[in-house]
Amino acid sequence: MREIAERRDEVDTWRGIRQRIDDAAELWALTEGEDDEASRQELAIETAALEKELADLEFHLLLAGEYDRNNAILSIHAGAGGTEAQDWASMLLRMYLRWAERHRFKADIVDQRDGEEAGILSAQVEISGPWAYGYLKAERGVHRLVRMSPFNAGNTRETSVARVEVYPNIQDSDIDIEINPGDLEIDTYRSQGAGGQNVQKNESAVRIRHIRSGIIVTCQDQRSQTQNRERAMHILKVRLQEIEERKREAELRQLRGEYVDAQFGNQIRNYVLHPYQLVKDARTGYE
Repeated sequence: MREIAERRDEVDTWRGIRQRIDDAAELWALTEGEDDEASRQELAIETAALEKELADLEFHLLLAGEYDRNNAILSIHAGAGGTEAQDWASMLLRMYLRWAERHRFKADIVDQRDGEEAGILSAQVEISGPWAYGYLKAERGVHRLVRMSPFNAGNTRETSVARVEVYPNIQDSDIDIEINPGDLEIDTYRSQGAGGQNVQKNESAVRIRHIRSGIIVTCQDQRSQTQNRERAMHILKVRLQEIEERKREAELRQLRGEYVDAQFGNQIRNYVLHPYQLVKDARTGYE
């Protein structure tokens, strides 16, 4: 039923575009050769609007992955570099939250671990909206920042890195993963963030460690321990499903003879604030 609703919305959108094009063409035929400035301006405005909407729709045609329509789970982790890297991770978090706001996506911070002096050690955000995963999946990788450091007396030029991970938020019914309870270590602790008296006084936050994979998931944004446990288990299943998908993709690439070992540390994008200001994507060369 969910897929039917999505397909119906998509078809209705294209039919609406076609009807608007037909209406504009009819108006043009009626006013062609006449001195009707108001109609020409109306047609110019409608044509510009249609071109923009068509460009957006054509971009969606590129998002043909199985989960591109899904909501996304985005994780940010500070790399080596102490306070510098932690501050950079918090800058990335603000960047993605603002991006979600501009695109009218809902963004919920599921978990956030603050740094000792500034910034964050890590953060996990659920971003909900049409095509959220399709838009965000290319952000997966290492992000490198070059700037004059605000954290040392010499104000020297420093380089910081942070890792971004993106997973599709898949419905539990669509996840083909069985988790053995014996493979889990579950701890509870008091929430460190906002959330009211109940959250901070009781051990409502949950940390789950999957022993076989080493994946650790924490959740502290819900008011009860049960809700946090359910949400953390869902995110763990999503991450394990993503690992299985990557394994299958790697096997296919190896069979095709195209497999290249991915090495940690190869950034996908550079952000330079000094001695000039530039953001450059290392994969496409776009600046």
